[in-house]
This record gives sequence, C-alpha cells and structure tokens, in this order.
Amino acid sequence: MEKTIAVIAGDGIGPEIVREAGKVLDRVCEKYGHTFHYTDVLMGGCSIDAFGVPLTDETIRVCKESDAVLMGSIGGDAATSPWYKLEPALRPEAGLLKLRKALNLYCNLRPAYLFKELADSCPLAAKEGGRNFDLVICRELTGGLYFGERYTREIDGLVTAVDTAVYNENEIRRIAVKAFETAMKRNRRVTSVDKANVLDTSRLWRKVVAEVAADYPEVELSNMLVDNCAMQLVKDPEQFDVIVTGNMFGDILSDEASMITGSIGMLSSASLSDGTFGLYEPSHGSAPDIAGLGIANPIATVLSAAMMLRYSFDLQEEADAVDAAVRQTLADGYRSADLMPKGDTSGLTAQSCSELGDRICERI
Repeated sequence: MEKTIAVIAGDGIGPEIVREAGKVLDRVCEKYGHTFHYTDVLMGGCSIDAFGVPLTDETIRVCKESDAVLMGSIGGDAATSPWYKLEPALRPEAGLLKLRKALNLYCNLRPAYLFKELADSCPLAAKEGGRNFDLVICRELTGGLYFGERYTREIDGLVTAVDTAVYNENEIRRIAVKAFETAMKRNRRVTSVDKANVLDTSRLWRKVVAEVAADYPEVELSNMLVDNCAMQLVKDPEQFDVIVTGNMFGDILSDEASMITGSIGMLSSASLSDGTFGLYEPSHGSAPDIAGLGIANPIATVLSAAMMLRYSFDLQEEADAVDAAVRQTLADGYRSADLMPKGDTSGLTAQSCSELGDRICERI
C-alpha cells in the first residue's frame, strides 16, 4: 500500500513526539511492505513565526491532497509567549479550529482505556479486582460554542463578552450516526451527554439523538447530564462504552478521561470527516515547559498513528501490531518520565522520548 501523509509537527514537544510516531510508521512499512510519503507543513505558533498567521492556505491544500494528517501539538505558554499578545483570530489555536472546519473534521474519537501495566498510575480509588474500563468519547468537533458568533464590547458601560452556542439538527445527526456505528463495533451502548435541563441546544441534541437511535435497535441508548457524567467518569468509568456529546462538553470530558488512564500522555485521538480521511493527534497540549528536554511521552502520538492505520488506511493487522507493541513495551517495564511512579520503581526503566520510541519499534 502507498499513502501520503501530511505532517504537522507543531510547537513545543510536537516535533519530538511526531518524530517517534514517524519511526513507528516507518517500522510498520518495513515489516508489512507499505510505502508512506510524508509532507511537512506548518501550523500554530511556528506558522505565525514563519508567515504571520497560524494556518496558511498552502497547509490546507497539502492536507486536503493527502490521505491523512498526523499532528503533534500546537501553542505555547499563554502567559509568556508573544503569540498570545496577538488578537484571538491570529493565535495558534485559531489555526486548529480553522483546519478542522476546512477539512470537515466533525467527529473526534478519543478512546480511553486502562493498560493493566499502568493500574498503579490510575488516580481512581482501588476496587476489588482492580479497574478495567475501555470507553470512547465521540465529540462533535466543528459546531457548538467554539464556532458560534463571539465578541467583546462595551454594553451599557460594562465590558461584556459573548460566545454563542449553535447546533442544527444535521450537525447533531451526523455525529450521532458516528457514535452508534462505533458502538455497533464495540459493546452496543451509547451514552448521550448534554445539559438538556438548561440549554435549548441540548434539548435539540437529545431529540435528534433519540431519532437516530431508532435506526439502531441493537444499541442501548441512555441520556446523562454533563455534570453527572463528569462525576460518573471518576466514580464508575466501567459503565461507559461510547459517550457522544457536543464540542465543549467533549473537550472537558475527554481530558478528564485521559487522567483516569494514568496520564494525558496516553490518550490518542482521531478527527474524522466523511469517508476515510482523518487527522490524528494526541489529546495533550504542547507542554512548552518540557520541550527540548527529551522527556515527553510519545505514546499518545504513536497510538494516534495506529488509529490512522485503522480508520484511514484500513490496515487492521498493522494497527493491532502497534497497539500490541505499546502494551509489550509497558509490560517490559519501560516508562516515560510522566509514567514513573513516585514510590517504588523496581522493575521499571526510565526512558527518554526517543528511547521509548525505539523500544516500541523493536516490538513491532
């Protein structure tokens, strides 16, 4: 198989973690006889430095002409970076929002599961028999509060900021279909998360999701308010299979889900359009405080590359091989800095970002 991949290394630790994912993809090509062509493009702070804008038309063009996009992370320290002295439309994160819209990446899949090797890193209270959760958050990505009208102006003598949450039925329906299709391949349970007791957008959300559910009688649908879902993720994550929710709620809940796995450095994600095209990135940020130190955890990016193999290239065996290599690396006691326990480290070996990438490659 021959595929083209647009690569957005981005800012902070982005280049370091993308480099390790690239090594893993090259190892997959070597073992399974594929050819991947990479095109490096800029987005985020590095694009601001080079071109004065966080996303150029050229980057959009290259991404659209590729079979998939692999991304690291963008942005910097909001307190110190000159990027955040610019108007909001010119800051790094504005480039990501624009790219999602330009590529019609309306569905974000974020799996969260606990590797048994990392059970001691899970901050949840222990229970008899240990924790064993495996869930997917299906987040709507191109609508809602992040894309509605916004402004800050003086009204009646007071500085007032307004952000508008907007959803239409088609936007809700297509993400609901993705959620139910995902559940059909898993344990056939969907939890729709909203704030229908307060918000009109959530009441429409609940109505449309129920209509979609009628087409999937094999799937059990339940509704949950977002504040309760945040609590239940900590209390009993095993109850969830697929969570479907809007943009802002999904942003918050997926970060919470990442931490109950032991580290945000473990959470991969796929942002999907119609068909097979997708953008694949770790769920964590650019971590500028550790950029260049060689201690970043590349696993979330490696697992995101595995999702690319699975969802965009339909290479199930190869994706399974990458997932298995990550598990075996952890089972063999290799850890990045964020995964090293504060207490007893016997049997564990600390690894740099590059070394951990090498260990994973060795096991494919």
